[in-house]
Amino acid sequence: MRVRSALYRTLPALILLAAVASLYAEPAFPLRAKRILFLGDSITHGGGYVAYIETQLRLLGVDPLPEIINIGLSSETCSGLSEPGHPFPRPDVHERLDRALAAVQPDVVVACYGMNDGIYHPLNEERFAAYRDGVRLLIDKVHATGAKLVLLTPPPFDPIPLEAKGKLQPAGQEVYGYTGMYAGYDEVLTRYAQWIMQELEGVEMVVDVHAAVAKYVADQRRENPAFSVSPDGIHPNADGHRVMAQAVLTAWGVIDVSEPDPELLKLITQKTHLLHDAWLSHVGHQRPGVKAGLPLPEAQQKAQELETKIARRIEE
Repeated sequence: MRVRSALYRTLPALILLAAVASLYAEPAFPLRAKRILFLGDSITHGGGYVAYIETQLRLLGVDPLPEIINIGLSSETCSGLSEPGHPFPRPDVHERLDRALAAVQPDVVVACYGMNDGIYHPLNEERFAAYRDGVRLLIDKVHATGAKLVLLTPPPFDPIPLEAKGKLQPAGQEVYGYTGMYAGYDEVLTRYAQWIMQELEGVEMVVDVHAAVAKYVADQRRENPAFSVSPDGIHPNADGHRVMAQAVLTAWGVIDVSEPDPELLKLITQKTHLLHDAWLSHVGHQRPGVKAGLPLPEAQQKAQELETKIARRIEE
């Protein structure tokens, strides 16, 4: 589903939206899904890229629109690893994955893991093997339900914002972790991303958000060497989430129709957060300190009220 840029430049927005239906070729399988489940760590928990994806699909008039459910969980891994000194054992997605798949019953799953899986240490074969095993188990469990998988690489780790904060450790230290990260940790994420993109088999789609974000940051640093989209080195800001979303949308054969109306994006973000919290509690997890969401039926009712506002905003 690609709209040529020349067409977009010359047609008014309303004509563009009407023309999109005739420009469908064979949509990528996520656009034909009834229900898409997003899994991941705190980056997905934050949900910015998920809300941006849904916003663009709505602006493009994708019909029927897939139901998008996000249950990303802060601190989570797919490897089961946790660094010394972490305030609690990191949650492992495999503790809740079977329940999530049974409760949500998605036909497409989008998963983004890796940032926490190297536990902020230098590259190590044992940890890398645990990550590979965790990803492969994720693939097997998703496929066992009949769903298809879109696997995202982890976004980059950016040490530059942390250089003056005393949170970075050089190579050769005995202890690393969230409060004392290996300064070259992006080497680990680059290797994990390379494995996903070049060596992993058996996945319907892989998307290199690591490369997309890294390129965007590198381009911006030509003018501003201190530029970053992750102020704490880990969690992308709104700009970073937008770049992640655009990488996913491109892989799905979609281009941005425009910069989203801020009020529309705000409403969709509000809805996705509401449902995220409810679904996260409904499925259950073992991470302490997460505020419980509303009971799912109540959250779905409130989400429907927001749907009315969203539809009205799109029509304006």
